[in-house]
Amino acid sequence: MAEFSLRPEDEAARALARRLAVEIVEPVARAADADRRFPREAVDALARHGVLGAPVAKEYGGLGWDSMQTALLYEEIGRVDQSVRGFLTVHLALVAQCLAASASAAQRAEWLPRLARGEVLGAYALTERDAGSDAAALATRAVPDGPGAWRLHGEKVWITNGLSAGLFIVFATVDPALKHKGVTAFLVRGDAPGLARERMPGVELGHRASEHAILRFEGVGVTEADVIGRIGDGFGVAMGGLDHGRLGVAAGAVGLLQACLDLVTDFARSRRQFGKRIGDFQMVQERIADLACDTEAARLLTWKAAWMAVRNEKRTREVSMAKLFATEAACRWSAEAVMLHGSRGYVNERPVERHFRDAQGLRIYEGTSLVQRIVIAREILGREVAAPSPDNSRGFA
Repeated sequence: MAEFSLRPEDEAARALARRLAVEIVEPVARAADADRRFPREAVDALARHGVLGAPVAKEYGGLGWDSMQTALLYEEIGRVDQSVRGFLTVHLALVAQCLAASASAAQRAEWLPRLARGEVLGAYALTERDAGSDAAALATRAVPDGPGAWRLHGEKVWITNGLSAGLFIVFATVDPALKHKGVTAFLVRGDAPGLARERMPGVELGHRASEHAILRFEGVGVTEADVIGRIGDGFGVAMGGLDHGRLGVAAGAVGLLQACLDLVTDFARSRRQFGKRIGDFQMVQERIADLACDTEAARLLTWKAAWMAVRNEKRTREVSMAKLFATEAACRWSAEAVMLHGSRGYVNERPVERHFRDAQGLRIYEGTSLVQRIVIAREILGREVAAPSPDNSRGFA
């Protein structure tokens, strides 16, 4: 029989995440967004409570949370601020969990405790100007520099946490002709000679308290000890990391949906027009009912994907389904939340304005909604079975 209730350890993780969201993240979210400032003081406070090592094994100083507990962390932080939720998804899912799954014992021992303490922040350097969804088209090169050594040359863009990170997972190709089979994942320290970083130009629509950076690699030296897995394993490392990252984005979208539902419900109870609450008008009730249904559907899709991760089951389709549905719903309903608040939703005095802007990025990060549809369809269709040759069409030997 299906079980839809959370385990006691899930409830404990959720309660801690909600308390930290309300006490630490929410009070600084509006100002950080308005000032386009990474809220380092809030991140440091989260580190002191251990959540910068939430999914890291206890032997490395983490909390040892599984994917369900970590998804609940993203959901609760996402209710109050997508910038901090985005920071956590990159630091935890794309870096810490990626290392836990694919790094060597020496690499895990060196970096996981430092990531868990918040001594070092992590970033995931995959995206380039001409290689986003097409991860096999990377232009960043790893050029041989003697036995077991390479020099990295190239540029990465839109790298979240890129200005503060002390550790980067950098994806580069050892041979462009090999396409995805040449992609390799390297560990690069934040103080590596030849690494330059700067903030992306322009003003982002949302996630304005996040760090979005350009990274330039001008002969950054790496060795065999910095390779995650083996040469040519990087594409698999990247895809595995994206499964974790997409779950984090989906859970963050659920949090945003819940925030919109809470805000709209409170406003519909207090705002009066034509002598009664606006919540007593049927068109407002229709929107609240549909928002509540989509929020619950997004949550169940996300929790199912997290549950499958706990069971170590293949979940690429389910994660993409959760991300697709939850982020599309977040965009749709954050816009409705602004409309239902009227002029009050059009300024940043209320969080719905920020939620509306932040929701747009959720459809893009870790693979656009269009890419998620491709992933889902391919998972359903499977690979094409080769047609029998004309000479053997009747099954004759």
